[in-house]
Amino acid sequence: MSTPQLTLEQLARQPIDALIPHRGSMLLIDAVDTFADATLSAHASVDPHAWYADADGAMPAWIGIELMAQAIAAHVALLALRGGGRARPGVLLGSRSYRALQPAFRRGARLRIHVSELLRGEAGHGAYECTIDDGDARCAEAIIKIFQPADFQSFIEGSVSS
Repeated sequence: MSTPQLTLEQLARQPIDALIPHRGSMLLIDAVDTFADATLSAHASVDPHAWYADADGAMPAWIGIELMAQAIAAHVALLALRGGGRARPGVLLGSRSYRALQPAFRRGARLRIHVSELLRGEAGHGAYECTIDDGDARCAEAIIKIFQPADFQSFIEGSVSS
């Protein structure tokens, strides 16, 4: 007997810790809001007591790139789940012009992270256009490049030994 195919809405309601490997204080995304073939929107709350909080309880803007990377990881995982599989581990290769429009994300903010797939190659390379907003205010934007090697363990071992 086959398992029923989940709808996009059902997929988007998966707990975030079922989608990405981050745990504890390194899990920065709260949940996925919307999911489609080439896009995902998620939200994250700025916790004034978190390890990253500055003296004002804000999140330094440089952490925005990790918020974007976690949203991309959730998108990749949901695509894999929709196809009946599971996400392969991946790495952030870098970003093109990460631009923070303010030095920090304000204390208590509910940030919206939006990622839009620009490119996905057969060999595991990809690129996403990403934004972070606080209400109507744009806080950060970037193009993020990722790589999902076919054999993650060999990739990591090869990276360490070279």
